[in-house]
Amino acid sequence: MLTVASLAPEALHARLAGAGLRLRTGRFTVRLQADLPSVTAGIALLYGGYPLLQDDDFAEFHLKLARPRSARRWLRPQVRLACDGYEMFQPMPLQHAFPMFEWGFNWCVSSRAHRYLMVHAAVLERNGRAVILPAPPGSGKSTLTAALSGKGGWRLLSDELTLLELDSGLLVPNPRPISLKNASIDIIRRYVPDAVLSTPVQDTLKGTVAHMRAPGDCVARAAETALPAWIVFPHYQAGAATTLEALPRAATFMELAGNSFNYSVLGAAGFAALGDLVERAAGFRFRYSALDEALDTFARLDAFAA
Repeated sequence: MLTVASLAPEALHARLAGAGLRLRTGRFTVRLQADLPSVTAGIALLYGGYPLLQDDDFAEFHLKLARPRSARRWLRPQVRLACDGYEMFQPMPLQHAFPMFEWGFNWCVSSRAHRYLMVHAAVLERNGRAVILPAPPGSGKSTLTAALSGKGGWRLLSDELTLLELDSGLLVPNPRPISLKNASIDIIRRYVPDAVLSTPVQDTLKGTVAHMRAPGDCVARAAETALPAWIVFPHYQAGAATTLEALPRAATFMELAGNSFNYSVLGAAGFAALGDLVERAAGFRFRYSALDEALDTFARLDAFAA
């Protein structure tokens, strides 16, 4: 199958500016339209290894980034995002266009993919077993995820969305770029020197944002599901000792439910799926400040099984 990288830069931009670029990430397909050089550059840099679909192939989500047809096109330029023809977000500064695509794509999945139990959490796999990392913003989740996938030998399934099949209890990959913010950008540049990062975008709603390209092996293995084995709630604290504390199943269930996008929407099916997940995966609270120590702890997770 052809990949996005098979298109020359001019052809890539022509597709984005015209009928749209259709690409697949895991089990999701998106059609993106954007006559914006920054978006073309971001797609070329971060999505080159993803399957390229044809213009008549089905796409679940249709996203369009465009500059307003008003004076704001030239005065403090903005960009607008439409999903299936409807604008779901406020306009943002033009330089925020590529992060806006990433956020919009996340919104599409989290608000519509109710065939899965969805948790706001990173998820990574090693030897067929996966660790789920639910955490609020500022917890160091994405920094830890970037280190584990870029240097720790773990396969990235997702940085933002854990997708659990309701019938099988398996975790479904949706490998996409890892979103890094503020100080994490330079931390990962130093810690994973061969990582490919986009140019940082400043003054977004989340501060300064850059995206790290998902390792090629993660993209190539996007059809391979994984068994949940651990649920680890990470928290970065400067100067803190590295600790891994076991959590009771009831506490794990409640915290995981609080991080789920659609637990209540799924009703009894969501309750059953979350209960089965907590029975199969051991829960922990993890505090860290040093990435070397964090990776060493995760290398020894096999000793802590449900």
